[in-house]
Amino acid sequence: MPLHLRFGPDDLLRCRFGISPLWEVTGAVRALKETRLHAYHLTWLRETEAAARELDLTPLWLLMPRRGHTPDFLSPPPDSPLTSVEQDVARVRATDPAAARDDLARALADTPGAAETPQGRAMLADPARAVRELADLCEQAWHALVAPYWPRLRAVLEADIAFRARRLADEGLTGLFADLHPSLSWANGTLTLHRPTEHDRDLGGDGLVLAPSVFVWPDVASGFDPPWQGTVVYPARGIGGLWQAPRTGSDTLERLLGANRAALLAGLGEPATTTALAHRHGLALSSVSSHLSVLRDAGLLTSRRYGHQVLYERTPLGTALAGD
Repeated sequence: MPLHLRFGPDDLLRCRFGISPLWEVTGAVRALKETRLHAYHLTWLRETEAAARELDLTPLWLLMPRRGHTPDFLSPPPDSPLTSVEQDVARVRATDPAAARDDLARALADTPGAAETPQGRAMLADPARAVRELADLCEQAWHALVAPYWPRLRAVLEADIAFRARRLADEGLTGLFADLHPSLSWANGTLTLHRPTEHDRDLGGDGLVLAPSVFVWPDVASGFDPPWQGTVVYPARGIGGLWQAPRTGSDTLERLLGANRAALLAGLGEPATTTALAHRHGLALSSVSSHLSVLRDAGLLTSRRYGHQVLYERTPLGTALAGD
């Protein structure tokens, strides 16, 4: 049977977006386990190959069945629009050992024989130690696999949220859910994930967290149980060009605007922050800010605030000038 998330009137008012660095960590670890499914990330896989060999990811892989339950406490739903990895890891460390044992047992049961391995037995025998060791491993994986790329990843995630927020404002939940993922459908106050699973949840007035992810592609993830807030983790837009070198402007555009402004305009296929653009193009933050102000004053860009971030995107004139 499919997974059903049932909305009441209060839930419709409490849908929100969130970004979790720790979710990207667990997604990255899963991508290393299932490399054949992650063609979009070949560049990242090659660049992190040596760092990944230095980590023993077996305990995490043991808890990641291809189909089935992965412990919710390893990547709890983000409780704010953008949590820090320190906040995420602290929440993992604070997991109650009894709750962790139940979570671990469910995950191990979905991989035949996993609970009988030495590591599986050790986790179930001492869940408090398992929580500490898994939190340590997630933190190590963050520094080795995700942190060096976080500005780029975060820019994609923030751009996706900006796009989805506009769609929600323009078209409501029907428009928002229409293209999150082919496996999702919305009808009669219920969001349904069409996949072989057994889950039916009334959101109970707590609403739903929508979390874009770079590494969840090609899947979509859900099924978080109480006390966690209902959550859907879906593939972010724009991952097809995530690992490509930043675009440069044409010769004509460079003569008109200058090389740096042309490159910034050409590279803004998706909304991005000043910090993300500075990192992407190897420019000083102050220089990027100055160039963006000029492009905005010329009517080629617009800016909008999302939380503490300001996202820049091209106007129709800017898009036409960039040649897209």
